Amino acid sequence: MKILAIRGRNLASLARSFEIDLANGPLAGVGLFAITGPVGAGKSTLLDALCLALFDRTPRLSGRGGVAIGDEASDDGLRSNDPRTVLRRDAAEGHAEVDFTGRDGVRYRSRWSVRRARRRIDGRVQDQEMSLEDLDRAQIVASGRKTEVLAAI
Repeated sequence: MKILAIRGRNLASLARSFEIDLANGPLAGVGLFAITGPVGAGKSTLLDALCLALFDRTPRLSGRGGVAIGDEASDDGLRSNDPRTVLRRDAAEGHAEVDFTGRDGVRYRSRWSVRRARRRIDGRVQDQEMSLEDLDRAQIVASGRKTEVLAAI
């Protein structure tokens, strides 16, 4: 697998849309690069976006159980290790996308997204959705059920 691009919106410390194009521009020809910046700049969030889009989980949130988060008035039922907690506070929806070339030489786009009910910032966090698209044939390989998408990836 070769990563071609990482994109996302409203994830953790990154409030706006972002894109890192690894296939074109200054990063296209390099084999190794560093992700640097001050605390809170979004370095880990870039890696979270990559992992969420491909695996529906991220290493910094791994572990069993997880502590319930939020207050009693909140009915989200989220735990601290739930990948949906990567959705930025005060955001109604967010997503992570990764374009990559598979072992079969085909270009794919994997997308992970989460939203709040009624797309309102006070809505309950909904289940995350995933999809996998074949970019070369412009067709959806898998979408809807996470297990099907993860198996296809």
